[in-house]
Amino acid sequence: MTSTHDDSNMDKEYPFKLSDPDLLRSDCYINGEWVPSVSGKRFAVEDPGSLQPWTSCPDCVPEDVDQAVQTTYTAAKSYSKFTPRKRAQLLAEWHRLIQASRDDLAKILVYETGKPLYEAYGEIDYGLTFSWWFIGEADRVQGLTASSSIQDRRVVTIKQPIGVAAALVPWNFPIALVMRKVSAALAAGCTMVVKPSPETPVTALVLANLATRAGFPPGTLNVLTTSLDNTPAVSKALCVHPLVKKVTFTGSTRVGKIVSGLCSENLKKSTLELGGNCPFIVFEDADLDLATEQLMALKWRHAGQACVTANRVFVHREIYENFVHRVVEKTKTLVVGHGMDPKTTLGPMTVARSLDKVEELVREAISKGAKLALGNGRRLEFNDSEPNKGYFMAPCILIDMNDDMLMSSEETFGPVLGIYPFDSEEEVTERANNTPFGLASYVFTENVHRLWRMLENLEAGMIGLNAGNSSAAEAPFGGIKDSGWGKESGKDVAVNEFMISKTGTFTITGNK
Repeated sequence: MTSTHDDSNMDKEYPFKLSDPDLLRSDCYINGEWVPSVSGKRFAVEDPGSLQPWTSCPDCVPEDVDQAVQTTYTAAKSYSKFTPRKRAQLLAEWHRLIQASRDDLAKILVYETGKPLYEAYGEIDYGLTFSWWFIGEADRVQGLTASSSIQDRRVVTIKQPIGVAAALVPWNFPIALVMRKVSAALAAGCTMVVKPSPETPVTALVLANLATRAGFPPGTLNVLTTSLDNTPAVSKALCVHPLVKKVTFTGSTRVGKIVSGLCSENLKKSTLELGGNCPFIVFEDADLDLATEQLMALKWRHAGQACVTANRVFVHREIYENFVHRVVEKTKTLVVGHGMDPKTTLGPMTVARSLDKVEELVREAISKGAKLALGNGRRLEFNDSEPNKGYFMAPCILIDMNDDMLMSSEETFGPVLGIYPFDSEEEVTERANNTPFGLASYVFTENVHRLWRMLENLEAGMIGLNAGNSSAAEAPFGGIKDSGWGKESGKDVAVNEFMISKTGTFTITGNK
């Protein structure tokens, strides 16, 4: 929600203690300084586990965008001239400072997203793999030489930073996704303006603060916060600003297509990591202990709020009942609660609208023949006297699913799991591919020939082969079809997303 005044008391008392109190300020971070919005308004940031507002941030409007971009552009003039080794050294110091602030960042992340504390630590550690990876990549940006078909001619290519980049970041992994995007941009020699989600703006501000402490020039990493109401207008202003040369976006396919259209007006380069409808396929010869373990970690992480999570679990009919029993029994051990409670293994959902959607998907599936194997697919209700009201839903497992249900075509993004029977490899491959999305797929089988066939035949940008998580700093991350274009992380490709290539052609005379 947005207020028309600065509730300074809200920003003085937090529901947690920080080792470094100067780490957290709740204003925008522009050119190395904390600044308000020209609107003079602020919006509240609430804890999804208690529904209590705990800080507020500036509610930026399009008029705030130019200052953020201009200062980032000024910083780019000097930063782009830094040697790759100097950029790597600055990234290394940023990495060190983030690691040193790990405990403080984890607490903030719990109160932003609702995820359990151990998951918050896991996200920070995952994010640190990107800063570490791109330390090395910064020093390995290279052109090439090519033999010409014309006598006495030589061809070389060089790579240069594309310029100012804008990052539009979602709320489910606000630290890891900022670090994945920013680390690649900084390694390439680009500067960046980050617009975090209105639900999770604070961790991005902390990361920018730490970047300045690490020695990056002021303006190298700016952060604009804004409310949900003003997000479309501010995002558009960033996408169409003439000094922004690259936009990287993670979010829904619907919004990704809007971002793509805005970028196309000026032929602006973009990387889009969009929605998924990821199949998780378990064949009759699979290691069921491994498949169960991997599914549990993949599906219930952050209450199912991940684009690469298992959205459709296909299980061969021969092992269907056995596998369902294993998953149900394992899921019963999950403990729903506030993220700061050490017993919690499943936190709340981050936003109320996600609860509305998940409840609708469960009702529709049951109306078409699905059966409840665990849970009821409804939000938890709380009395006014209970201290931990929040966006909670106990885990729900639906069986006997079919492809005509909404859950088969829409991203669930919540703590609901649908399990589908199948009979043959050909059948499940066709069903898995029968979606406009193509982000990730997962296959479990002991047949190496089948693993290769599925790797080649599944229509997804990332395939987990007896693995429930394909995301790693060294591996290109990105989808195909309606799941977007471009890659983040990985060798060469991620840095190239923030660079331009120039060809130099020389004529040599007197070479007898």
